[in-house]
Order: sequence, then structure tokens, then C-alpha cells
Amino acid sequence: MIRAGQLTGSREGQSAKGPKMWGTVKVETAPAETDAVVPGSEQLRPADWLFRSNYASVIWLVVRVWLGYQWLNAGYQKIWGSENMAFWNGGGAGVYGFAKAGVAANQTPMGAVGFGWWAGFLHNFVMPNASWIAKAISLGELAVGICLILGLFTGVAAFAAVALNFTYMMTGTAGVNPLFAVAGVMLVLAWRNAGLIGLDRYLLRAVGTPFHVGPLVRRVIRRRATLQPGLSFTARAES
Repeated sequence: MIRAGQLTGSREGQSAKGPKMWGTVKVETAPAETDAVVPGSEQLRPADWLFRSNYASVIWLVVRVWLGYQWLNAGYQKIWGSENMAFWNGGGAGVYGFAKAGVAANQTPMGAVGFGWWAGFLHNFVMPNASWIAKAISLGELAVGICLILGLFTGVAAFAAVALNFTYMMTGTAGVNPLFAVAGVMLVLAWRNAGLIGLDRYLLRAVGTPFHVGPLVRRVIRRRATLQPGLSFTARAES
């Protein structure tokens, strides 16, 4: 398609001897029309689309609400539900028994716990501190579930969920943990857009990300810089 203003050269300078050659005609192809459904900014490779696109956040909404409910229910059962006496009010009996079974499994030739150092960790640290660890696990599972459902720091919550799954699997329990771990890893990779339909849409803009400091953090840095002159360079750097 030839657009107005794309013809170079002119008729000026024509002499009586005859017209001179017109200049070169520059022909440009009109750019492809933007997809009516997917705007130009969303024309991404499949992996980029999955982990960065606004539209893909609908997929992650389903994943994180489902996974968040599982963690929320697990924490609820440990604090107020059927597992209360084994975790919250039972002196950590559930954690103690779980760790003890993991240590015992390490003693067999084909034990579920295949690392001696992990069995030592369970025996020397987890079992003696089972009471407060049980409460920490209960609150942690509850917090992970709430954050995932609300889309509150989704990447951090998903990472904490994967860490819990890793701990359970290392101790010799599979069950639903591999499935939860895969879903958690995917949410970690999708930290940019997994919580866009949630509180992350506003929090990440205010607080920022590991690669970009948000306006709220900048304001705190500037305020601290006025109180502590030694921090003034930080405020200038982030301006």
C-alpha cells in the first residue's frame, strides 16, 4: 500500500528540454492489523503468554483458588478441625510421629527417606521441637491458603507451599504432595500475572517487585533518608 507522503522526488527543476525522471517511489507494506481479541502487547510466545499475559491470569486464578483451598482446609483442620489434638493442642504429636516414621524408614534398605542427613535433621531438630513446629506448620498452611485465594503475594505464597511439599516428600510421604508441588512451581513461575485477578494487582504496583522498587517503598526510603543522612544515596538511586 502506498501512503501519502511516501513519494520521494518532485517535479521541481524540470527544464524546457523535457521533464526529468521522477524520484524513487518508496513502497511500504501496511502493518498487519492488531488482533481484535489479543491486543498487540499480548502477541507473545506461548511461554511468555502463559507467565506474563493478562489473559492467562484467568487460568492462574483457577489454579491458585483450588490450591489455596486445599492448603486453607489443611491448616483449618490442624487448628480447629479433626487434626487439632495431633497438632495445635496435642503437643505436636502429629509432627513427632511423622518425623519418627521418617527416621525409622531411613533404617530399612529400601527406605522412603533416602538421605541420612535428612533423617538426622528429623531426629535431632524436628522431634525435640515438635510442639512449636506443629503450630508453625498449622499457621503456615492456613496463611498460604489465604494468600493464594486472595492473590496476595502469590509468588511468595506458592514458594512457601512448595517448601512444605518438599519437606513432606523428603520425609517419605507422597500422596497429593507431588501434584500440589507441580501446581505451586507453576504459580511461582507465573508470579507476574498469577495474582492479577486479586490483591497483587494493586500491591505489586505499590510495593514493587524484585526487579523494580514500587512508589510505596521509594517513599519509605526517602523518609528514612531524611532521618538518616547516610541513606540519602539510596533514595537518589531509586528516584
